[in-house]
Amino acid sequence: MAILENFSLWAALTSIFFAQFVKVPIQLILLKKVDWSLIVSTGGMPSSHSAAVTAVSTGIALEVGMDSPLFAVSAVFAIITMFDASGVRRQAGEQAAVLNQLAADFNLLLKDMKAWHHMEEKEKHKELKELLGHKPIEVFFGGLTGILLTLVLYYIFNG
Repeated sequence: MAILENFSLWAALTSIFFAQFVKVPIQLILLKKVDWSLIVSTGGMPSSHSAAVTAVSTGIALEVGMDSPLFAVSAVFAIITMFDASGVRRQAGEQAAVLNQLAADFNLLLKDMKAWHHMEEKEKHKELKELLGHKPIEVFFGGLTGILLTLVLYYIFNG
């Protein structure tokens, strides 16, 4: 049961849950809207992916040092993950928005067709997920969340 003593793993999991949960009050403050689905969705502020990978790297740095090969692997993994979150996944989300608009326009055309009126609402449209990636600021604050939360946890449990 050594896995239960793996500080870096617990720091990462805690960072993921914290980052996902804190999205709800952030949206409430910024948009005056409560959306509990944010807890299990991708995208948004802060990036839970960035929080997780920086938490792992910070935990490893604290436990085995920044000069270890394990830290090097975790740091490179974190950089690639955060780059992907703000790059490739964000572009995919923007493409999904364009495709959703095309689908919406096409659905307006189909409204005039006879069969359209007999279809269930679910069949009329299926939107692609647009909130896939992160803005660079979301990645930055996700990374900062992971680092700070891991430092706090480390000093609580090892202080």
